Amino acid sequence: MITLKSRREIDEMKAAGKILADTHKELKKIIKPGITSWDLEVFTEEFLRKNGATPEQKGFEGYEYAICASINDEICHGFPRKQKLNQGDIITVDMVVNYHGALADSAWTYAVGEIPDDVKHLMDVTHKALYLGIEQAQVGARVGDIGHAIQTYVESENLAVVREFIGHGVGPTLHEKPDILHFGQAGKGPRLKEGMVITVEPMVNMGAWKAKMDDNGWTARTVDGSLSAQYEHTFAITKDGPEILTYQGEND
Repeated sequence: MITLKSRREIDEMKAAGKILADTHKELKKIIKPGITSWDLEVFTEEFLRKNGATPEQKGFEGYEYAICASINDEICHGFPRKQKLNQGDIITVDMVVNYHGALADSAWTYAVGEIPDDVKHLMDVTHKALYLGIEQAQVGARVGDIGHAIQTYVESENLAVVREFIGHGVGPTLHEKPDILHFGQAGKGPRLKEGMVITVEPMVNMGAWKAKMDDNGWTARTVDGSLSAQYEHTFAITKDGPEILTYQGEND
């Protein structure tokens, strides 16, 4: 079922989104060669609790961590670990914040030190694809308009959009309808209505789009070992256009 949020509910989710955005801004300052994704896990949980929030995905369907930390060829749902990050790595940190019952969801890919130009291109294209998708989220548009805009742009840059993992509605629980594909046909799928709160979260690979699962049953990685990036925002559909609830500010 697709739930429509009131202005009060959206504002509550926006408060959760601000804490989440602040967390990402702090992570950006500390991610560098030699740090571990376990350090990021510990920092995030402490930062959230200090701000009166909790990590919603911890305990979700048995998941044990406050963040997903996906490194290099890991597409999503990577486990935090005590392995040091190296110069030239990329890492995607994904989390869901619960603040007094209101949820917000956002993922961001970070460079660890200096990275090659082709990896910068991957990150830049994925980031732009996020915003091209969000731009389509107007009252009366269809879900397929979002996916079509993302796929068309990404493939024009000779990169590939992951099919197996998608965006979704948010609140009152972590994953709600509608499903938000990052590929497909314009003019198809459910219509977007004022009051919907959804995520767009394109995952883009340098090689093939297909994923394979690790033995842990959670972590997905590229089938060919190519690098993968992801950016995600939670936003509300309003009569004035999409309102990003996890916006990080002018450097977003």
